[in-house]
Formats: sequence, structure tokens, C-alpha cells
Amino acid sequence: MIKWLRQSLSGRVVTTIIRIYIGYLWLTSGIEKLNGFSAQKFIENGIKNPVVGPDGQPVYGWYTEILKAFVMPNISLFDFLVVWGEILIGLGLILGAFATTAVFFALLMNFSYLLAGTISVNPQYIFLEFIILIAGFNASKLGLDYFIIPFLRKKIPFLKRTVDD
Repeated sequence: MIKWLRQSLSGRVVTTIIRIYIGYLWLTSGIEKLNGFSAQKFIENGIKNPVVGPDGQPVYGWYTEILKAFVMPNISLFDFLVVWGEILIGLGLILGAFATTAVFFALLMNFSYLLAGTISVNPQYIFLEFIILIAGFNASKLGLDYFIIPFLRKKIPFLKRTVDD
């Protein structure tokens, strides 16, 4: 299955469809947040109602502390990062430009939402994003990475091919 995702033409087509679909979802989500989005209530809820285990104790106490000590005091920065992060992830995935990087940051955001206690669409996104991540460069060969990645590999020595495309 991994070889099919990473090397076959049909795998490339399937992952391109998934990449564009998930990119569209991220882009539209970010655009919807352009007018007056604030994560403050979401963060406050994550602090007041952390994810708890069967024993009733917080499971990710360390994450709750990050939300309290770092995110809340810098909420306007995080509002900006969420909106523009979603837009840039969406554009990267739709255009197939730095798609592996875009999907990495998409996964980072999805797991951050999960750690704060929001289920929503995050498991579905994570599943689809892992397919793109596993496919690697093959997922974006039908995109701008077809031109970008070979150019970067020629110009930056440590990016020379070390794994299968």
C-alpha cells in the first residue's frame, strides 16, 4: 500500500484528489475566519474543561498549562496564526506547493485542537492528511511541487534525494 501511494500513477491521482479536497476544506475554513475570528472562548474552554481520563483527571495537563501560560497571554497572535495558517495550508495543498510542509502544519493544528478537547472534523482530517504525508512527493507531483522540489534539490545540497520520490 505504501509503495502504491509513493510510486504509482493511480496513487498519485488518488492522493492529488485527497490533497485538493482537504486543501479546499482548510482554505474555506480560514477564509470564513477572516472577519473577526477569536480563539479566546475556545482556549478558555480548553483550560476550564480539559480532556479527562476514566479517573476524572486531566490527560493532557501539560497542554492545558501551555494554553494558560503561553496561548492566552498571546491570544491575538494565535488568532492571526490560526486564520492565516488555515489559509496557507489550504493554498499549499490545493496548489501542491510545499504540500508535505503544509500537511505537517495541518496535522499540528488538528492535534492541537484534539489536545484542547475538540473532536469535530479533526479525526477525518488527520486520516486524510496521513495518507498525503505517507504518499510524500507523489501526492504533489500533479502540482507546483513537480517544479519546486527538483529545483530545490539542485540548489540545496542536503535536500538531494535520500528516499523514494
